[in-house]
Amino acid sequence: MSSEFKSSEFKSSESNFIQGFTIAAIATAIVPEQGSVGIVRLSGAEAFAIAQAIFKAPGQQQWESHRILYGYITNPKTNERIDEALLMIMLAPRSYTKEDIVEFHCHGGMIAVQRVLQLCIESGAKLAQPGEFTLRAFLNGRLDLTQAESISDLVGAKSPQAAATALAGIQGKLAQPIREVRSVCLDILAEVEARIDFEDDLPALQLQSIRTSLINAIAKVTEILNTADRGELLRTGLKVAIVGRPNVGKSSLLNAWSRCDRAIVTDLPGTTRDVVESQLVVGGIPIQVLDTAGIRETDDRVESIGVERSRKAALEADLVLFTIAADQGWTAEEDAIYDQIKTRSLIFVINKVDLHGAEMVIEQVRNLTQGRASIVQTIVQTIGEITAAAEQTVGIEDLEQAILRTVNQGTTQLGNLDFAINQRQSSALMNAKTALEQVQVTIDNQLPLDFWTIDLRGAAQALGEILGEDVTESVLDRIFSRFCIGK
Repeated sequence: MSSEFKSSEFKSSESNFIQGFTIAAIATAIVPEQGSVGIVRLSGAEAFAIAQAIFKAPGQQQWESHRILYGYITNPKTNERIDEALLMIMLAPRSYTKEDIVEFHCHGGMIAVQRVLQLCIESGAKLAQPGEFTLRAFLNGRLDLTQAESISDLVGAKSPQAAATALAGIQGKLAQPIREVRSVCLDILAEVEARIDFEDDLPALQLQSIRTSLINAIAKVTEILNTADRGELLRTGLKVAIVGRPNVGKSSLLNAWSRCDRAIVTDLPGTTRDVVESQLVVGGIPIQVLDTAGIRETDDRVESIGVERSRKAALEADLVLFTIAADQGWTAEEDAIYDQIKTRSLIFVINKVDLHGAEMVIEQVRNLTQGRASIVQTIVQTIGEITAAAEQTVGIEDLEQAILRTVNQGTTQLGNLDFAINQRQSSALMNAKTALEQVQVTIDNQLPLDFWTIDLRGAAQALGEILGEDVTESVLDRIFSRFCIGK
């Protein structure tokens, strides 16, 4: 197959698309005894006919596009009623895939939707591959590739900000500036090629205008590239490990931060034996918080397994909250832990700062890190009653601000644009930027116009890969295989 892809050329042997099959899949999550509605979706030329064969709509209901019918899903061979349901009809081209689509809105749970799906397959539909509905929408020109990828991001969003960013991509806010830059490349390319073919009949190129266009194009590409770190954070989130020796308030900190009793808290050292996880959102960034077992030398076999898992969690985390109890001070155990994690991105959390010894610990940390590390002071579990820990909490907001500062210091700033690119798009944009910069070098070196065209085509092709206008079949397979079935 050619390295360039056009929708009319799609010939994947594993796809139902080129063979004209009608596809079917369950489009909602299947959870036993949960979910009031389950949806079975069909798309393709036979979708409407299959619906007419298995759906019985009593009365004089009109079988028209964009109507909802009430009735029963029935096995046409046995006349057995499978479910009482609603049927939604969306005929081409006014549908998600620009093909005929029907949806059976059945009762939720596991059995009803699975029986309806099986009946659709017995009636001639093929089981959809992951992401095949959205793939058809792309191949039929309903979506460009940035919009298709944004749909996947929206389904998997872990925070409201991640969802808003994905929605911006679906609305074309990412595609628009990329199209504009690609249009500039193609315009310059057309001007250059015209001079190659008809040099004697056309005026000389306006070099200053072309230089300005290239500078603006590179600046726009750079601006979009600066959203890559933001996109990665919003999609994958941040893994944060709470680390320290036993009984310094790690679990109390997790409970106070998450505002629930996520971890068991007692005044006995070694209570936490395994890594406890909690999901939070800070400044729009999804955060997986890991409360680890206290790190210390122990002969207890179970606790030692927990300690080893704590060390592993600290080394794998994006950020470590090194927790110290002010009333116990900095000890030789803190020295040992610090030696193991000092290469990680650290925030020091000083618990119980209302107690004697807090200032000394803070000064020790400042001297140790020479002021390079963030120090957050909290009041967590300063009295005996565990239930009062949350009420006594001070410093959680400071902790979240310290995390956001650390994130911004460790990345290219999170960016002000309301969209964010993914790794595939970032790679293509880097190629486009390199090609555009090479065009500038070519102009500066006064090389022949033929040399200009090489890099201008390269930039246009790289930008086209992002939009799906020049993309290989293998790239499509990689993108859509990550989708859920039914989307």
